[in-house]
Amino acid sequence: MTIPPGSTIGIVGGGQLGRMIAIAAAQLGYRIHVFAPEASGPASEVSTHWTRAPYEDADALDRFAGAVDVVTYEFENIRPAALARLAERVPVRPGAASLEIAQYRPNEKNLVLELAGEAAPFRAVATLAELEAALAAIGTPAILKTAALGYDGKGQARIDAPGDAAAAWAALAGARTALSQAIGDAAPMIVERRIDFLAEFSVVLCRAVDGEIAVWDTPENIHRDGILDRSLVPARGEILAQAPSAIALSRAVAERLGHVGVLTCEFFATPDGPLFNEMAPRVHNSGHWTIDGAVTSQFENHVRAVCGLPLGATTRRAPSIEMRNLIGDQADEWPEILSDPAARLHLYGKRDARPGRKMGHVTRLSGS
Repeated sequence: MTIPPGSTIGIVGGGQLGRMIAIAAAQLGYRIHVFAPEASGPASEVSTHWTRAPYEDADALDRFAGAVDVVTYEFENIRPAALARLAERVPVRPGAASLEIAQYRPNEKNLVLELAGEAAPFRAVATLAELEAALAAIGTPAILKTAALGYDGKGQARIDAPGDAAAAWAALAGARTALSQAIGDAAPMIVERRIDFLAEFSVVLCRAVDGEIAVWDTPENIHRDGILDRSLVPARGEILAQAPSAIALSRAVAERLGHVGVLTCEFFATPDGPLFNEMAPRVHNSGHWTIDGAVTSQFENHVRAVCGLPLGATTRRAPSIEMRNLIGDQADEWPEILSDPAARLHLYGKRDARPGRKMGHVTRLSGS
């Protein structure tokens, strides 16, 4: 089913990813209607309509579905029941299967193992006793994470030795309680063996309704304090050798899920090959370089996919590209950035430059 230009795309969530989807959609002649619990957000300045309601509000979801022609989402922390209700009335792309796998870390890792991929040793744990038993099985050093809802390094605690288990468990008590209320009977935590990796990278691809898949060049990702600092294209060193197998696995994930739209899988490059880390069933921070650095950006191809249009070329526009996030008061560097002829500035319209908050990004294209 093709959703032609002039139609309205509904976006669940109104953050900066929704904003960039909306900008790409407008260039193709679409209107945007956002559904979010906040009164406004980065996407509000570029959307036609904004429905403010909790994601659990059935009546509001029904009204939203009746006002749009297709629905997508800009983040995965939504209860699948909300998408299922929307899907009874309007196409939802990506579908609930992608959301259910991606929003619970043990599910996504188990899927990758089923597809013959590799991941760091892990266990889902619900009690301190289970954590201690898991550490005995997988070893230390390890990292304890919330099994869902975490992002940008939030909801994590390091475990350097087995004796650190109790302190790590206590440090995440608040996050664990909130998560248990949100996900019901599933184990609220996951513990993973920490890996000595060479580098981090991601595979950003887009799958169309008819199964066509387009893949962008693999970015190398450099994190600082758990937040993506920079993405470099092309990636360096071992990543280039390991990217083909990571791409093949990511394609298999997209096919298994029947995913429609952008899908991002993050990996560690190790001496023994790529290890899957996590996935996002949506446009992704490590793909922001594509706005200026590719013939078709991840945001435009996401719109094309969810509307049933042909996908655009993902060819890189320059020999070398760097995308850097602007975190907190780094956004105040805009005068210097704008004075650099090689820089392309993107600010998200957020008012409060809090520490750790993504305020925008800058992309630089180089001829060398």
